Amino acid sequence: MREIQVSQITEKIERLCIEANEHLPEDVKCAIQSCRACEDGEIAKGVLDDIITNYNIADEELVPICQDTGMACVFLEIGQDVHLVGGDLTEAVNEGVRRGYQNGYLRKSVVKDPVRRGNTGDNTPAMLYTEIVPGEQVRITVGPKGFGSENMSAIRMFKPSAGLQGIKDFILEVVETAGPNPCPPMVVGVGIGGTFDKCALLAKKALMRSLDVRNPDPFYADLELEMLEKINQLGIGPQGFGGRTTAIGLNIETMPTHIAGMPCAVNISCHVTRHKTAVI
Repeated sequence: MREIQVSQITEKIERLCIEANEHLPEDVKCAIQSCRACEDGEIAKGVLDDIITNYNIADEELVPICQDTGMACVFLEIGQDVHLVGGDLTEAVNEGVRRGYQNGYLRKSVVKDPVRRGNTGDNTPAMLYTEIVPGEQVRITVGPKGFGSENMSAIRMFKPSAGLQGIKDFILEVVETAGPNPCPPMVVGVGIGGTFDKCALLAKKALMRSLDVRNPDPFYADLELEMLEKINQLGIGPQGFGGRTTAIGLNIETMPTHIAGMPCAVNISCHVTRHKTAVI
């Protein structure tokens, strides 16, 4: 049994909140650059050039890539041979977010009540997801999620009779309905299976996977590529001005489900698909 002080988790999350907001993952940068090379419209090329300039400035000057520095989604993979000591885990996570957003001069965007509103002032609480895994390490991923794109996400509880075509049509419907609102080019996370809540979590986790890593199941790997191609045929284009690049990536995560259902969730993310990981 390995003991880990929760204060270590606080320190890691503070750093990850700042770094995730200032540095776009390399796979996302490469995807944007590849799409820029394929664009032939002057407006689309100009928008992508501006996006590339923007994330380069963020890298060099250590400033946020986007003014919406997101709601902190924190994924913890906790080894079953770990004993967390020194305080409450949830509070340790929230303290890390609190420090990161304060010390990184990041915008605080969380309200304390969904209906009556009122800013919490420190971007807490985080959206915390925990998973027990083998081993004696804790793997921490922080993915700040802006809501301009989150608002365009959707879930549908299909009956099995809808089949694969029903899922394909739904993905395209969600993206087409989103249009320019999520600041395309977007990244699309798709969850299929599980229950109502698990399906949505799968879609969120799909956004945390590198865009150059395909689903290990060849059936879903092919579906990822097929749906990305179809989305880019919609012609929405960068920032909605038209072009070949409506999405730079689409990842699918699946899990078993009930015989009577086929849940599907589509979690839309803008081109600023941020996430940083650290291991203790």
